[in-house]
Amino acid sequence: MQLSYLTASLCHRLCFWCSRPVNTDLIAELTLILRQRSITTVFQPIFDVTKQRIIGYEALSRGPQDSPLHAPAVLFSCAQQAQRLSELELLCREAAIATFAELQLDGKLFLNVSPNTLLDPAHPKGQTLQLLRKYGLGPQQVVIELTEQDKVEDADLLRVAVEHYRELGFHIAIDDLGAGYSGLKQWSEIQPDIVKIDRYFIDHCDFSPVKREFLKSIIDLAKATNTQVIAEGIERFEEFQLVTRLGIGNVQGYFLACPSVQPERHYRHQHMHESWQACDRRDQSLSIGWLAEAKQVLCQHTCCREAQQFFAEDKSVFSVVVIDADRRPVGLLYKEQLCELFATPYGHALYDKQPVSALMDCSPLVVDESEALDSVSQQITEGELDIRRHIIVTRAQEYLGVVPLRLILKHMTEEKVRHAQHANPLTMLPGNIAINEAIEQRLHTGSSFTLAYFDLNHFKPFNDLYGYANGDGVIKLVAELIRRHTQAVPCFVGHIGGDDFMVVFDDAQAQAICAAVIADFDRQIVSYFSTEHIAAKGYWSCDRQGRRQFIPLLSLAVGLVSPDVNCCHNAHQVATLAADAKKEAKRQLGSHVFCCQRRKPAAPLYRLHQDELDAQRHSLGG
Repeated sequence: MQLSYLTASLCHRLCFWCSRPVNTDLIAELTLILRQRSITTVFQPIFDVTKQRIIGYEALSRGPQDSPLHAPAVLFSCAQQAQRLSELELLCREAAIATFAELQLDGKLFLNVSPNTLLDPAHPKGQTLQLLRKYGLGPQQVVIELTEQDKVEDADLLRVAVEHYRELGFHIAIDDLGAGYSGLKQWSEIQPDIVKIDRYFIDHCDFSPVKREFLKSIIDLAKATNTQVIAEGIERFEEFQLVTRLGIGNVQGYFLACPSVQPERHYRHQHMHESWQACDRRDQSLSIGWLAEAKQVLCQHTCCREAQQFFAEDKSVFSVVVIDADRRPVGLLYKEQLCELFATPYGHALYDKQPVSALMDCSPLVVDESEALDSVSQQITEGELDIRRHIIVTRAQEYLGVVPLRLILKHMTEEKVRHAQHANPLTMLPGNIAINEAIEQRLHTGSSFTLAYFDLNHFKPFNDLYGYANGDGVIKLVAELIRRHTQAVPCFVGHIGGDDFMVVFDDAQAQAICAAVIADFDRQIVSYFSTEHIAAKGYWSCDRQGRRQFIPLLSLAVGLVSPDVNCCHNAHQVATLAADAKKEAKRQLGSHVFCCQRRKPAAPLYRLHQDELDAQRHSLGG
């Protein structure tokens, strides 16, 4: 696919046009376009990969096909220099709204609006709302995209203008985030509903660690501010794969669908959903490909003299990957080794014309980009590699990039520390934060799952009578039984704290597995009680008020729920369903698995104000 090259070439030509002074012929052509209203609107769909649907269409305007102002960059640049930008934008806006209504497209209409147009005193107020009414659309169907390419002189005035649109019911988006003036400041001040990441940060992001880190920071900020993110300008499968791996579910670009006067109306890109699912099935640990950085390579036939010149030009490089004619890595050439040979009396005479293949390390560690970091770390340990070396990363056996060993160890350490911080110290199982993340991930991707809530019955009196050491032993027993019975199925096991555990099952065997855990528990728990208590099936103890009561032997209650992922919006709602199911299980005698049939969160209860209560009584006649 040569889209990137064509895009760069087109942009070069457009920049040339835009930088030229507007001549009278172009002004005359613009005047003719505005008079004849000869603007064509094309639409590019925006996909929600997680829910396999189109969420809206971005409207893109074009001049007449045979006009020198056909390209939008030239058209709008001419209008700006001719001081007719407001007039052109209104024409494009009406054409977009009219065509969107005529085609009866689903989802939202994304309209590009220049911030300076909003602030233009001559720009008609209320025109967009009138156009929507004229063509039978509502403001809730429209997203105003403010491009970040233009410098805004009066930020306060822009904020007021944006708030006006928001109060009318429009959604607000920042377009081309990261491409222009004070992006994060504008984000903070405007507080948009949506941000669209500039194409620059998407282009070959799979090769650039810097771009990957930028995308991660934007995702984190979007989560903190409850802002949707759209990755636009995706032209390659690898770009799409990376942004979806990072958690960006809304995507747009030529790889997915081109702008068209008759745009796609349905989600037909099965490979998009398969790629998303494959990413979510991956282990939580990072794959090596995310850290790979493309560096300059040498052909295996390059002579050593040229290699020495290569090292001399860049003092920071200490090794270089050697590839064959098919771009497959065949070795690593080290600067120190080459320097040692050339330092000998006859070094240059002997090795100047020798190919680098004669001196390179022929057995470096080469791994595929999909290899998990912990797997690579194990290979490093077993091979006892020098900490200063690099790992070569490939994609389909071709060279992709290199990763320093130090960077791998750094990420592995950070992952271990993160796990330790969130793990329960008694069982070393992940805690609340990780459990919530596991649930949120499945809700985000729309993947069906079953949540099991494990809780011990009568644990506190047992702990008081038999001591904390035995209490800890019982908790460890439950953890071990859950681990043992779930190790062969896809699931996530977590320890909430105390005697509470949660398992997120991606498998349909959840009920049978929980029953097996209970059966195993009932067989083994008797070893923690005295013979007398086993024979009596319990013991007498005092409650907190000092009243004597008979306490049955420990048993295990399990609440099971399969939440509706389309109705549950967060981990808290799912956990509440599971907690209700667990309460029902605890009402039964002995160990029990209760399967909750309710799949949706309960309707919220509202506390009525006294005035409302009085009004209700009055309406009922009392």
